[in-house]
Amino acid sequence: MELPENLKTLYRHWRFHTSSSKHSYGNDKIPQEIRWFINERIHIWEKKISGAKPPYTSDPVLSRYRFCNIFRELDKQTIQFHKLLRPLQNNFPLWLLNMFYCRMVARPETVSRVGLLIFDEQKNEILYKNLITSPRPRFGTPYVFPVSVILKSKTPTRELFITQYLPNIMNRVAKEIERWDRKSVYDGVQTIIPIFGYNLLFLWTEVLIDVAYQFPQQLDLFSRFPIGPGALTTFKKLDGQKDPSLLVEELASLGIATKITYEDKPIRLSAENWEGIGCEFRKYTNLKQGKGRKRLYDPDPCA
Repeated sequence: MELPENLKTLYRHWRFHTSSSKHSYGNDKIPQEIRWFINERIHIWEKKISGAKPPYTSDPVLSRYRFCNIFRELDKQTIQFHKLLRPLQNNFPLWLLNMFYCRMVARPETVSRVGLLIFDEQKNEILYKNLITSPRPRFGTPYVFPVSVILKSKTPTRELFITQYLPNIMNRVAKEIERWDRKSVYDGVQTIIPIFGYNLLFLWTEVLIDVAYQFPQQLDLFSRFPIGPGALTTFKKLDGQKDPSLLVEELASLGIATKITYEDKPIRLSAENWEGIGCEFRKYTNLKQGKGRKRLYDPDPCA
């Protein structure tokens, strides 16, 4: 299926994700159940955007519970944030400042209500007032921000950290990223953390993925990639002897094409995609066994 035009134009990295494979890891090492999971999740997405009515699958777990898409770019919140920040793409420091803010808030309704950050202390004070008076819940749950990291800082609340600390540090971070030439997200996070000053590895991983979607000359999503705790179980079962951050790079090198195309060229699974697959497949396995967090699926086709 060809990507819808609105998604083709929303992101600027697709052509980097249709190139041919460089290596051969061995397709036989990918269990059939994982292959099925990938294909079924893509098939569900295709049915949703085609206007079909649920259920989109006969699988009792996939039809009942919430899962992220195989491609994060297709998730509702990611689409909303990239649409919101599209006018800022020609100002990378300002775009980066607001993407980190968006991912930290993790609630598009809040960001739309209170406005975007700028590099102006007085105007950000207005945003701070809008934020603290905004109705609850102000923050979403997909990417939990560990408040303990900032409790002893000069900006010990999320609202202060967003409106005071982020505008003061983000220009320095942006200058560093602009120096990169297709750097891996794994190395990028390690470089950013000392500059940023707080060990928010997971949050920065999320933001650097967003950077790669819009500024692919800076980051390579097919290179070594950080693995979150939710995906470790899957990759240990796949190859318990290999560093998972390197394993996903090898999996990406397979050049496995999906059923989704960009300008008639199959879009390949990147290392970032594989990390997400590892996490969602672990979730699927747990739910089949009656374990794990049970987040019910919303049949809203836009969800």
